[in-house]
Amino acid sequence: MNEDILKALLDHGVQPSAQRLAVARYVLATHDHPTADRVFSVVRESFPWISRATVYNTLNLFVEKGLLRAPALTGGSVVFDPNTARHHHFIDEKSGAIHDVPWESVEVCNIEALEGFDVTDFQVVMRGVKRRRRRT
Repeated sequence: MNEDILKALLDHGVQPSAQRLAVARYVLATHDHPTADRVFSVVRESFPWISRATVYNTLNLFVEKGLLRAPALTGGSVVFDPNTARHHHFIDEKSGAIHDVPWESVEVCNIEALEGFDVTDFQVVMRGVKRRRRRT
């Protein structure tokens, strides 16, 4: 795992440091969409001397280098998403959990009909309540 993380950092032009590796170990392995404060809280458990500024700067560097995405999905709060492939999101209004939705699961029609706009990318953010799977 550590070798994979080190390779990912190097492949994206990020000079590894102990702090960057500590942040990467959590944020690149999670399936959650943590806020910077959540990343700081989790990383600080194993790396108690890391500063909030270092975590924020590291997250922003990871976004700049393409290791993370930072979609603004919730009311002004930025979350960090290690899934950099094209996908959509579903926000569970009951739990607050953010779920990735495969790109091909949602069809958006008539983008070309938006006169005066050259659309280069988009994502759909859905909100609702995730149903529990029924056992059979």
